This record gives sequence, structure tokens and C-alpha cells, in this order.
Amino acid sequence: MATHELEPRIAVFLDYENLAIGAKDNLGAPFDFGPVADALAERGRVIHRKAYADWSYFDSDRRMLTRHQVELVDIPQKMGGSRKNAADIKMAIDAIELALDREYLTTFVICTGDSDLSPLVQKLRELDRQVIGVGVRQSTSKLLPPACDEFMFYDNLVSDAEDEPKTKDKEDGASKGSDLSLVTSTLAGLSASSGTVRSSSLKRALLRKDPTFSEAELGFRNFGALLASLADRGLVELSGKGDPEVALSGANGAQVDELLATLLKDEGPIPLSGLKTALRKRDPDFSERNLGYRNFGSFVTAAEARGVIAISGKADGRMVKAPSKRRRR
Repeated sequence: MATHELEPRIAVFLDYENLAIGAKDNLGAPFDFGPVADALAERGRVIHRKAYADWSYFDSDRRMLTRHQVELVDIPQKMGGSRKNAADIKMAIDAIELALDREYLTTFVICTGDSDLSPLVQKLRELDRQVIGVGVRQSTSKLLPPACDEFMFYDNLVSDAEDEPKTKDKEDGASKGSDLSLVTSTLAGLSASSGTVRSSSLKRALLRKDPTFSEAELGFRNFGALLASLADRGLVELSGKGDPEVALSGANGAQVDELLATLLKDEGPIPLSGLKTALRKRDPDFSERNLGYRNFGSFVTAAEARGVIAISGKADGRMVKAPSKRRRR
């Protein structure tokens, strides 16, 4: 059987009202399916997408979801009835019917923070399906993540606005392939979810994220030449021939750790809000995406976990400083 035939087939179900309200109340921004779609593209082939809501309340969200090929299931509010329960029941019925009817679907993604859908998760797992949950951290019931095989918090998937300013082309769904960081960030996601990554698997994941991706438009004769260029720049490491294994460069990460340590030694504690600017003053080529992070917040979290930096304070007053004692890595 061909390698690509073993890749997960994914069905996505969105409890949209729960997600939209959670994002607005806790993150202060509208829900965006784009970061979720990118994360799932790294895990397999998404072939079924449905979102449930009374769309008269979310009219401005229709275009965004339609752009991502999400089928909208309308659950109108009925006099004397519960719109929330109606959406949950319809979503659960559709998911179970699909699991019974389409045996080739290996993975179900349930996007909600509502513990009322925990029985659906449990039933899907009984049917031998992998279940991935997605929800806004502060509006997700503590009972839901443990019920899933994997749970992704939407907060961690959202890209910081300053990391990648949106252009009209990107808003209209145009190619993101003009930025080579798409390759490294996709590679990082694949490595985290599946371990060893082959060149062919990476290319398929890129095309799932952006079907218009073309190495030729980036000036390379083939995908192998693009990877060789990234290897020459120290961003990735290649091993083997034919369909080589691809990995993010550990040396590049070590250089950034040294950059962080030197910066904090020279300048002392730095406001978290100004850390990226300070790094770019030292190294204009610095990009967390070339290191495989979706956004700067993820980069900072990982650096703190490695013991390279320490963060103190709360909210806008958070400061970044050198750790009292460097951990052995």
C-alpha cells in the first residue's frame, strides 16, 4: 500500500457557537478556522468539514468558513426550544452516522469546549476512531480533554498578528507559499505529530495546507532543491537519498538559545512585549517560524520550558529574564 494511503482521513465537526463565543469572550477576537485547518493538515487529509449554529447570529463568519470549504448546518432558534441542545444533538447524530457509514475515516475532530459532547467522543473511540478535540482554553470543560486521544487549545494555534501581517491576497485564500517559513512550520507540526518525516510526506502536507504551493514559484526546479537550499541555510537537516528524512536543524535552535542568553546577559530583564524587537535588532534574520513555531508566543513558551529564559509578572507587565540556574539540556 502506498505511503499516502496510510495517512489519516479526517472528519471535522465544529460546535460553532461555543467556539465563537469562547474566542470573543476570552481572546477578544473572532474565531478563525484557518489555524485549526493548518494544524489538521499536518496530521492528515481533511475530507469532511461541518459547522453547526444558528447562522443568523453569525452572518459575518459565513464567508470565512466557506473559504475553508466548511459545510454550514443551520440550527434555527425555535420558540420554547434550546438552540444549544439542538446543535449538540444534530452534531452527535451526524458524527456517529458518518463513522458507521464511512469506514475509511480514521480520525474525528470535535471542535468544542462543551462537556455535553463527551459521550460522543467516547462512542467514537469505541468505534475505533482516533478523536482530537479543539477548544478555547478558558471556555473548555476540564472533563473534555481527558476524554480525547489528543486535545489542541485554539489559543495555542492562533498566530500573533505581529508575526505575519495579513495581506489582501492571504485573506482571499491566495498562496502562502511565498514564505519559506511555511515549510519549516509545517515540518515542525509533522515532527510533533508523527515523528520521522519524509520529503514526500512534507510535500503532501504543504499541499494540504495550500493547494497552490509550488517550489517553482519560489525559484527551485523541484522540491528536493528547495530542501537542499534550506539545509544549506542551516534550517533543516537531510538524511538518506531518494525520499530523504527531513528534520529541523538542532544547530539553528542552539544558535537562537545562545542569542537569547547573550541578549539577557547584556541588557538584563526585558518586557515580554519587546523581546521580539530586541532579538531582531541583534539578528535581523530572526524568525520563530523558521524554527518551526506557529507564533512568537509558542517560541517563548518552548524557550522557558528549556530553561533558557524565565518569565515573571502577569498580563502586560510580564518580564523576560535570565533563569537563576540554567537547566542541563
